Amino acid sequence: MRYVALLRGINVGGNTMIKMEVLRTMFEALGFEHVTSYINSGNLAFDLATAIPDQALIANIESAIGKDLGKQVSVVIRSQGDFADIVASNPFAGEFDSPKEMHVLFLREPISSVAEGQLLAAATEGQRFAIRGREIYCHLKLGVANSLLGKGFIEKRLKVLMTARNWRTVLRLVDL
Repeated sequence: MRYVALLRGINVGGNTMIKMEVLRTMFEALGFEHVTSYINSGNLAFDLATAIPDQALIANIESAIGKDLGKQVSVVIRSQGDFADIVASNPFAGEFDSPKEMHVLFLREPISSVAEGQLLAAATEGQRFAIRGREIYCHLKLGVANSLLGKGFIEKRLKVLMTARNWRTVLRLVDL
């Protein structure tokens, strides 16, 4: 089974700097096979002979990063097949001019209906959100900086653990 680990906040803005080569070596030491990475922001794909629950994989990876690298990093896991479904389920497909406008937030757990309502009610012009299971699709016509995503509203106010990827990265992770 092929999985993709999305590490939150790796090598972004000079924080939590970890070389991808170090992470690939660590993943191999955990027994993961065919480990590959995409760009320098914590996207790693790997194979396991048998399926393991996401929470067990997350605990294993987060523990190894803490023990081996002395860093506390949150991890979100999806199967490789999930990415094809995520792309196919984009409710804003064909409605954005550039992949820079489109982002996906990967959540560990689905958000509550109350949090979903708060997010949708807080959206302003130029921002559209759609929640599909453990993903939040974000069409940010005016960019990230002044959006609810850029201001930390989603994570802080809704209290959800997530990591974001732009649409270009999501498309690449389908093939990783």
